[in-house]
Amino acid sequence: MRRLLPEPAAGGIDPYDAYADAPGLRVGMVVTVDGTVTDAEGWTDTLGGDADFRVFRTLRALADAILVGAGTVRTGRLGPARLRADLRARRGGPPAPIVVVSRSVDLDWTLPLFTAAETPTIVVTSRQGRNKVPDSIQVVEAGEDDVDLPAAIRTLREDLGLERLLCEGGPALAGALIRESLVDELCLNIAPTLLGGPHHTPLLDGLDVEVPLDLAALYLDEGVLFTRYRLRV
Repeated sequence: MRRLLPEPAAGGIDPYDAYADAPGLRVGMVVTVDGTVTDAEGWTDTLGGDADFRVFRTLRALADAILVGAGTVRTGRLGPARLRADLRARRGGPPAPIVVVSRSVDLDWTLPLFTAAETPTIVVTSRQGRNKVPDSIQVVEAGEDDVDLPAAIRTLREDLGLERLLCEGGPALAGALIRESLVDELCLNIAPTLLGGPHHTPLLDGLDVEVPLDLAALYLDEGVLFTRYRLRV
């Protein structure tokens, strides 16, 4: 990885060092140059290649919890969080828990995400949704009929001690967190491709406010442009 901003660095940069100053809540996503976060098959896996996966794993290793939306879970492609040996050693412990945010709680509880995670998965839902979650799964209750995101974030931090949060999407959850002024940093990995075609998944969904950004850092690796934007809210 080569640093372009704030000061260009000729030598290779370790992603763990580049992203070590984790703020309270990051959104980390990969997107094509023409603005879609999924490939023609509806997945993110192929967009950024190995360079994107290195940063993906790094952001997870630096987080205390990983937030995902229910739509991402329903694809069946999201497994339990795992850490490579080198990142586990640097982190000093097991992977962060995945935190599924869902109002309807229409989820398949037999998925390995819920049955085989080294660090047990947590579900964030409303008071009404709580009764739909099996007793074996830890629940964060926030809101009456819908999920109260500010209350959920407070509970994760104050009650569970999960200070540094990483949101991996999908677009609806990322957009909602930004709309609620809960996001400190947007880590946007721009894949060097124009996907085109009829399948297009926007980076954010439901964002109806203008949010100014400050570019804090810029890196390049295998053609992927890694940006770190601080949100001015």
